[in-house]
Amino acid sequence: MDESSGPEAFTPETKSSELLGHPPDVRQLIINCDDFGMYPAINAAVIESVEEGIASSCSLMVPPPAASHALDLLSRRPQVPFGIHLTLVSDFPSMPWGPLTDRERVPSLLDSAGTLFPSTPAGRAALLGQARPDEVEVEFRAQIAVVADTGLTPTHLDFHCLADGGRDDILDLTVALAAEYGLAVRVWLEPARRSTRQQGLPVTDNDFLDSFSLGIEGKAARYVQLLGDLPAGLNEWALHPSLADEELQAVDGGWLVRRTDYEFLTSPLTREVLQQEDIHVIDYQAIQHVWSQSASLQ
Repeated sequence: MDESSGPEAFTPETKSSELLGHPPDVRQLIINCDDFGMYPAINAAVIESVEEGIASSCSLMVPPPAASHALDLLSRRPQVPFGIHLTLVSDFPSMPWGPLTDRERVPSLLDSAGTLFPSTPAGRAALLGQARPDEVEVEFRAQIAVVADTGLTPTHLDFHCLADGGRDDILDLTVALAAEYGLAVRVWLEPARRSTRQQGLPVTDNDFLDSFSLGIEGKAARYVQLLGDLPAGLNEWALHPSLADEELQAVDGGWLVRRTDYEFLTSPLTREVLQQEDIHVIDYQAIQHVWSQSASLQ
């Protein structure tokens, strides 16, 4: 990176599309499938959404039991870009997950039952109120190590149910880990995303979309409308596809969100809309390149 592209060249108005070498008026969209590894029906839908649908990448959860199935699927598909969905909370009360680290090493991450806190607002608040940064680091490193030990190469780090990690110190820790491992980080809250872009690191330029924020009724039409209204710059959508098998319906109250996401991602109409709107769907590989290059210069 020459001097003209150093941090002093970036302003609050600099778009991530520019940091990636494109004109500021281009419309870029990352369509990332979150929660890969949570459940077999989710794993199957994520792979189909990437290979046959419009999804461009996915994020792997390591603590859930279905993570080994997801890792096996990835090992046979090295072309599928994926990140690590760093996980400190558990979704299903009937199937609580523990940490990968020995429990006595990370007591501040555990609820009274010795498992990860539930991913409810109260559970997340309780976790963030007591989680020690050193114990968060131990668990995050354990989750990253599981992937590294397989020989697979992720593109980025992001967070399960904790926007930007939920606390500034957790986000800072994750950015440091990303620099160590040559990865990017999903950053989508202000002011962090603005300050990150000013450092020359691409993150979403516009409002981040989590599919759990949308209603079920008329959802496909709403997605089409959002594509038509997509602003210039880098955008990111986190969708949560799943097949709607009976097992998942029995444990996951959000299965309809997941099923409708899957239907949208794999619909031929969706691909046509992207082409008509001239939206450039990308994954995290180009973003990872810029982040890792920046880390190597520090």
